[in-house]
Amino acid sequence: MVRAVCQTGVTMRYQISAYIKYLSRSTNQHGVHSPFVFDLVTQCFYDKKKYPQYATLTKHRKALLKNKDTIEVVDFGAGSRVFKGNNRLVSKIAKNAGIAPKRQRLLFRLVQYFNSKEVLELGTSVGLGTIALALGNNNANIQTVEGCPNTSKVAQSYFDRFNTTNIQLHTQTFPSFFESPTTSFDLVYIDGNHSKESTLSYFHALLNHVHNDTVLIFDDIYWSPDMTSAWNEIILHEKVTVSIDTFQWGLVFFRKEQSKQHFTIRL
Repeated sequence: MVRAVCQTGVTMRYQISAYIKYLSRSTNQHGVHSPFVFDLVTQCFYDKKKYPQYATLTKHRKALLKNKDTIEVVDFGAGSRVFKGNNRLVSKIAKNAGIAPKRQRLLFRLVQYFNSKEVLELGTSVGLGTIALALGNNNANIQTVEGCPNTSKVAQSYFDRFNTTNIQLHTQTFPSFFESPTTSFDLVYIDGNHSKESTLSYFHALLNHVHNDTVLIFDDIYWSPDMTSAWNEIILHEKVTVSIDTFQWGLVFFRKEQSKQHFTIRL
């Protein structure tokens, strides 16, 4: 127990230090000298329009926060810094492990902005991010992968409740998902096992399923020094041309027509 508390303290100190460094090098649209990234920042990242779909996102979140059922969670990731055991309230999962409202709306806008049609999410949890992806384009095919059967059942029940018919939920591990033939993806949101080895394995697996306009979104790139190391290795990959660090997320693109550039953007 003492070791776990100490490890949490070390992690928090790392994240605070990383955030201070991020702030010192980050910029807004005025420091961006790429038309592609400038448009993305001004028209999507900083889009202040109140979309009607936001109301559905809020209703979905409130419904999950009212759910007092307890489920046993099978955790295939790097563990939880909030939960001490595997028996967890659905409401607590939504509150503590789900995507934040601001990022949820940004996820919606990214799908809408890029008009993404083939979308993959690695790490469904209770479906807060999945709903945002689905509402971003009603004509998109959203595939989402969740390893825990009980968590998957909760997510699916709310997909049905909110009539999101463009979601296909796969209850299996990430490696097993990639064992079957699958399509190329326009947008991929990776919110799963926050370890260097796993993150890099997902990235290399996804390289077989990207095209020139694909965007990969990695969550929690400053979760730990190992996750940051994985992120730095990813952005140096020869196929990655554009990368964007928003602290919480790292985005990478494969645009062959663009020279290799890295940006640190404040949200």
